[in-house]
Amino acid sequence: MSIVGLLSGFIFSMPIAGPISILITSHALKGKLRHCNKIALGASFADFLYVFAAVYGITKLFPYIKPAMPYILAVGAVFILIIGYKVFKSKVDIEHVEEIHPKTGRPIPEGKGAMYTGFMVNFLNPTLFFGSLTSSFLVISFIASLGFNTGGLDAMIGQNVKTLNSIEGNTIENDSVKSYFKADTLRFLKNQTGHDTTPKPRWFPLLISLSYALALAIGSIIWFVTMALILSKFRHSINPKIVNGIIKGLGIILCLFGLYFAYSAVIMLI
Repeated sequence: MSIVGLLSGFIFSMPIAGPISILITSHALKGKLRHCNKIALGASFADFLYVFAAVYGITKLFPYIKPAMPYILAVGAVFILIIGYKVFKSKVDIEHVEEIHPKTGRPIPEGKGAMYTGFMVNFLNPTLFFGSLTSSFLVISFIASLGFNTGGLDAMIGQNVKTLNSIEGNTIENDSVKSYFKADTLRFLKNQTGHDTTPKPRWFPLLISLSYALALAIGSIIWFVTMALILSKFRHSINPKIVNGIIKGLGIILCLFGLYFAYSAVIMLI
């Protein structure tokens, strides 16, 4: 399950349409590898928490967390809007990656606040929990359907999906999961899933959940560090004006994410 988690974290982090990917891309084009690595580390810690919660079964706490979700999203919207504005206003010199503080005139330490930023951007997006639950459910069910022993993790996460469905009215299965697989395929996966009947210690579910979540977070870090390294290495082959244009565009996209978060918060409140 650690191998599955590692591959899942690497593959699911590849799309460049998320706030973290955009943040890392913008800083990689500035040549700030250390900053990128710290953002990835902070974001992966939030991923670890959400994936562990989704897999281990903390879905039972969802009814208590749900009322706070629109307010968390609202804070996240403001946070991302501020970051997006800063990215948009930033200007990079390809040859000199050192940034100067506008008030003090002193160099800003590379990576300062990056880990906190990466963590908060992901943590203030509670919808990431649903994505973690859905993707983990699909991956683990698929692995089990191939005949691999998942240590009972498939049964655990299947129960979590049922629990959340009973609370949300089949939200996950109807809206999220069916967009990836047809209902017939899902039924096949569920029917083919084998369960290990070997008695296990009480701490085993905790251990296997931690292993999967930790490996997934590490896989995410590996992808983002690799992406940042490639972008930073080849940024010199791009015209500086184009680089600055791309960074400004990424800043605008981040602001749009912030507006979307704000819209989602309002819809939840309504």
